Amino acid sequence: MCSIALTRRRRFVWALWVSGPPTRQPFRNPDRHGGARSRDEARHAAAEEAGREVMEIEGRWARAWTRVLQGHSPWAGDEPGSNEAARPRRAGMVAGAWPLVLGVGPAASEEEIKRAYRKRALETHPDHGGGADDFRRVQHAYEQAMAPRRRRRRTR
Repeated sequence: MCSIALTRRRRFVWALWVSGPPTRQPFRNPDRHGGARSRDEARHAAAEEAGREVMEIEGRWARAWTRVLQGHSPWAGDEPGSNEAARPRRAGMVAGAWPLVLGVGPAASEEEIKRAYRKRALETHPDHGGGADDFRRVQHAYEQAMAPRRRRRRTR
């Protein structure tokens, strides 16, 4: 079983459990782990380490392993005094969730994304009767949608 998670630096960390599935309590460390520049590269590296095709599981296991490597509890908020459990999770934070938040397809053009963003921003803006969390989620989804397009434009 392989878990792959995106890091803050836009890299991918993978964790591989070959001898059995991961367990939450007590946290079972992976048999092997590594990093990669893309999800496909991470999946390929894990499969190469295992010597066969791997089944991908939720990314939370790889994130838990990175916390263990940093000397923290594997599950956010388990440590005394930690405020991570109180922090609300935003749906826009999930990689690839922006089409759902904006209401467009993943292959939408820049113009379609901008149009959808403006529409959703008006619907969710606190000054227009929406909630602050919803508005922030829409803003984040727009940033996620436009980031790869801006990078492509810069490399041309």
